[in-house]
Amino acid sequence: MAEVGKQSNAGAGSNAAAPDLEKIPVDEVLSALAVKPDQGLSAAEAQQRAARYGPNAIIVKERSLGEQIRGYFTGSMAYVIEAAALVSALLGHWDDFVIIGSLLVFNAALEYWQDRKASNALAALKAGLAPEATVLRDGQWSTVQASTLVPGDMVKIRLGVIVPADLRLTSGDFASIDQAALTGESLPARKQVGDEAYSGSVVKQGEMEAVVIATGGNTFFGRTAKLVAGAGSVSHAQKAMFQISNFLIIVAVCLTLVMVAVKVYHDIVIAKDWNLADALGILQFVLVLMVASIPVAMPAVFSITMALGALALSKEQAIVSKLSAIEEMAGVDILCSDKTGTLTKNQLSLSEPMLFAASDPQDCILAAALASKLEDKDAIDTAVITALKDQSVLKSWTLTKFVAFDPVTKRTQATVSDASGKSFMVAKGAPQAIVDLAQASADVAQKVKDAVDKLAAQGARALGVARSADGGASWSFLGILPMFDPPRDDSKETIDKAAEKGVRVMMITGDDTAIAIETARQLGMGTNIIPAADAFPKDMDPDKVPPAIIDAIERADGFARVFPEHKYAIVKALQSRGHLVAMTGDGVNDAPALKQADCGTAVSGATDAARGAAALILTAPGLSVINGAIDEARRIFGRINSYLTYRIALTLDIMFVVVLSTIFLAFSPLTAIMIVVMSLLNDLPMMTIAYDNTPVSPRPVRWELPRIFGLASILGAFLVAESFGLLLFGVKVLSEPHLQADFGLATHAQLQTMMFLQLVGGGQLLLFVTRTENWFFQRPYPAAPLLWAIAGTQVAAALMCGFGLLVPAIPWKLVGWVWLYVATWMFILGGVRIAYDRFASYRTARHMKSAALVNQSLQPHVPAA
Repeated sequence: MAEVGKQSNAGAGSNAAAPDLEKIPVDEVLSALAVKPDQGLSAAEAQQRAARYGPNAIIVKERSLGEQIRGYFTGSMAYVIEAAALVSALLGHWDDFVIIGSLLVFNAALEYWQDRKASNALAALKAGLAPEATVLRDGQWSTVQASTLVPGDMVKIRLGVIVPADLRLTSGDFASIDQAALTGESLPARKQVGDEAYSGSVVKQGEMEAVVIATGGNTFFGRTAKLVAGAGSVSHAQKAMFQISNFLIIVAVCLTLVMVAVKVYHDIVIAKDWNLADALGILQFVLVLMVASIPVAMPAVFSITMALGALALSKEQAIVSKLSAIEEMAGVDILCSDKTGTLTKNQLSLSEPMLFAASDPQDCILAAALASKLEDKDAIDTAVITALKDQSVLKSWTLTKFVAFDPVTKRTQATVSDASGKSFMVAKGAPQAIVDLAQASADVAQKVKDAVDKLAAQGARALGVARSADGGASWSFLGILPMFDPPRDDSKETIDKAAEKGVRVMMITGDDTAIAIETARQLGMGTNIIPAADAFPKDMDPDKVPPAIIDAIERADGFARVFPEHKYAIVKALQSRGHLVAMTGDGVNDAPALKQADCGTAVSGATDAARGAAALILTAPGLSVINGAIDEARRIFGRINSYLTYRIALTLDIMFVVVLSTIFLAFSPLTAIMIVVMSLLNDLPMMTIAYDNTPVSPRPVRWELPRIFGLASILGAFLVAESFGLLLFGVKVLSEPHLQADFGLATHAQLQTMMFLQLVGGGQLLLFVTRTENWFFQRPYPAAPLLWAIAGTQVAAALMCGFGLLVPAIPWKLVGWVWLYVATWMFILGGVRIAYDRFASYRTARHMKSAALVNQSLQPHVPAA
């Protein structure tokens, strides 16, 4: 609260060190803020402070619509696609231009939609601020816009209002304030004079006066909003796309430079025949080759694949608001979960009462229920009344007097009478307060203390109950009601299944440490739960967590008593160590961490701020759908992985064959129109890979680009051997008249068509090899849409070649020979794929074994006893 301290100094007209307005006594707060509690600020002073501190609102600089749209058309991938569209326009290939341009617009529209969804988090936070406040100025109470409040204003809060700023309570009996959305506490906090009330929390009971100590971005609420605005991480899929696109472009540029150099050298130095038409011809072919090398459909394949995954998740009651998060979920190895309402039911329940004077458990519960009011919707009162086996018995009693909870006496009290007019008094509250009321013996007091301590160690709250039959002259201590928030029925199963998938679940909660530990024990989780105050220094920058604290975070099983900056810091610290982190939550206090996480997940019943910051929104209670999301994410990852391997290998094949043929055979194996048509035929049907049947990895999966490049390069080399081998065979056939009749190949134009058919047919069949680590004819079989798309493309390419559509016609006999050739190579490529995977897995296993041996050797030697 350093900034708040600066505000107080300015208000007091002092240059001394800023006091901590959260901690110092209330009278010192009033002095520091230069305000009289019975007069408030003057209108003139309030206006001066408003000019100095700004409005009591969240102020975040937002990009204009033009800046946003411009951003969608910049970046390496956007530049690559725009270059492809420009080349197509220069060549007059308007059909190609329209297709590529449509892909560019589609990707930009998708990004815009995602950005709008993400920005809803900040809008929801702003909407959570109180619109009006009751303020004392110039000795008069009035209602003003909450945005006009300044530090030093005296305000009044009452039942149902939203706390308008960070306050210190100065007078009044008590207030019950629900701040669960801010701090994660499962019960409303009981406040009295001297306590702090946070902006954005809701008053459930009572009425008090308070002084404003922080406004706008300096409030607890405002700091959360700032974290949300600054949070966010770049998708690993986006990084992978950029690196792959850059790799392909670099390879294409290098090969085309070599080809141009050889061509220019041949025409100028050797043939000495060079003119403008030759130069334009070379430029045209180079540009078309670059178009073929650009993976224009890659972003669309990513988007469609993830969109279909989002559709599948919606059927599992999970709504996706950020498509890239689906892919991120595939690699998540740590799931940071909120406790209240996520792992637990967020419904207080009573366990078996611990009886003292009472002889029957229901008698003890009845006494507590008579000292409760269901209409107040208090969580404790509701739990007590619900625990009655027969709630109709309450109708037998008439409430004649009710004393609401008082933070001084720490109890509620009621006087009731039956039909005959006989009356008695009942009370419930803090066990020690009820013991004092009953004036219990030292022995009973000690037993109560021991019982309460035991319950606290188990994470349960304790409620004492007493009854008086003589108008309060003497009281009987009936017993203790243990209360706890039970785990959800599906939580343990969800955590166990996540562990089987290689995902570690950490509990991060605003509740007490003892409660967190007991909940973790019941769920079979680790119980190394650390209080946030013990782990994080008060003034620590959540964006720069020291290494020693990161080490502690990695070792911990969870954290208790956390604030929003703690949750955010935990997520960011884990990400800095290479972890992919999913975060679940439901409150405003979770919003910064939800947005920063690789896959932020808002659970059922979450606040608008949490839903706006999250990438995945659960509409069913609990976390059980998370495991389904992980499975779907890993399927999607497998589909994209197989597509990328296919696209890299095929691009290398096309470029190397064209360049090698031009250099060594002085022959162009493809015409410009063939390259463009082939690019479209190879890319557009591949979008159906989004429907493919893909196995689920048992462990988290990451982008291993070296392995992808390695496999794609090996397959690409064999594809080049396949294509260039067929080209050399075709050249041989053209030189042997008797072979021309056997194969139906007679001209160089037909040779180009033959190469076109081989590159289209062999290229698409390659996907059957890249989509599985087993033989392509084994399970899982290709999905029907993918199978029919590839079959339809094969038929379309054959018809083009057989009837001479856009390419010179070739005999059907030659079409059959080419199909037989590429089918034979499918088995060769399948064997290469399996051999490479086994070699790569062997290398990985050896590396991990060596690392384990090194770590073991570094451990200190402990001699035997």
